[in-house]
Amino acid sequence: MSVFDDLGTALGLVRKAAANRLAVRDVQRRLASVPRQSGDRYQVAVYFADGDVNMYQIRQWYKPLQQLAESWPVVVLSRNPTGTRAILEDGALPVAFVPMVRDLEAYIAEQDIRVVLYVNQNTRNFQMFRYGHRWHVFINHGESDKMYMTTNQFKAYDYALIAGDAARARLSRVLWDYDLDARTISIGRPQADHFSGDLPYTPDERVVVLYAPTWEGDRPSASYGSIATHGEALVTAVLDSPGHRLVYRPHPRSGVVDATYGAAHKRIVAAIAAANAADRTAQHVFDDGPELGWQLSAADVAVVDISAMVYDRLAAGRPLLVTRPVSPDATIDAGGYLSEAEWLTAGPPAQLLDAVERVRTDPESVSRLEHWVRHYFGDTTPGAASARFHDAIARLMLEWDRWHAVTADAPDDEADEDELVED
Repeated sequence: MSVFDDLGTALGLVRKAAANRLAVRDVQRRLASVPRQSGDRYQVAVYFADGDVNMYQIRQWYKPLQQLAESWPVVVLSRNPTGTRAILEDGALPVAFVPMVRDLEAYIAEQDIRVVLYVNQNTRNFQMFRYGHRWHVFINHGESDKMYMTTNQFKAYDYALIAGDAARARLSRVLWDYDLDARTISIGRPQADHFSGDLPYTPDERVVVLYAPTWEGDRPSASYGSIATHGEALVTAVLDSPGHRLVYRPHPRSGVVDATYGAAHKRIVAAIAAANAADRTAQHVFDDGPELGWQLSAADVAVVDISAMVYDRLAAGRPLLVTRPVSPDATIDAGGYLSEAEWLTAGPPAQLLDAVERVRTDPESVSRLEHWVRHYFGDTTPGAASARFHDAIARLMLEWDRWHAVTADAPDDEADEDELVED
């Protein structure tokens, strides 16, 4: 490494530290302007140690947690200034900024927090685990068959709220000596009960096709993106059909590695604009907004790449096609839903549109989808997952009462002085 590389690294660290200090001051200013009620006491906390780059992990829980807060007050314990600032700007949930362990210690001492929820596996979660006399519960930020879903870190939590039978089977295959019956609670996907957003088109007789490709990936094994292989042909087929409407929602990183994907994306956006100009009743949509919800629930058929979108759509319980990667280097999980997914192979426009209609109307396809929806998420009747989520928290609260009754006289741990340092 040259002296210029060392200098560049040092300058980067200086800029990061300066940005962090600015974010801290901004957060403190914002919090100072928020009136605090003397009776603010919370029983459920969401621990979030990440910055704004991973906000998607907690944002998808906002609405289920807002509903939960009607029964048990919820607060976010936020450790990172940029993450805290983003949560404050969202305004969805009360937030406590606790950047240092001493801040966390002081805040917990004045609260009645009985259940702590975790949406990811940030290493700083360990700093919260030291507090006993409360339940530590992993709720995750999605459902998939990725290795992340079977990490041995599950054992660090008192409980894990999982989606359903697929998650149980996945964990049982990987984790040794882990009591699934005692330490996991199946709740489905409560987020699916809160898919929202105003439709950017007027519903009519057209079949709505959501095309939500991922980006091209940063390594051969993850080359799942389909924009340059399937996308243009699919879009051409849908735009040319008077009976279909396209909702195109690409991954924001599309084209950052491979210019071919970026160019194909731009051509798709231009084609949508041209189709709408030619027929104003078509109302095709290029969707690059931050909110994900209405797209999954409104589309009659979804075409997605191998990504979290597969399982987000599966939770909606509606027809979907998964693009089969063209690259032979792309790794495809041979188990779970992908073992029987409705695959969309690259081909001419007419062939792709036929596949879209098949998964929507073919009885075998519909039956197969229903099987996998139940296997991953259980009952997806509107409101069912939310009810299971609330029942799980109610169960933990009763368990808290039971344990508190027999340990009420035992002091909670005090922080050691050498632990009270900034991370």
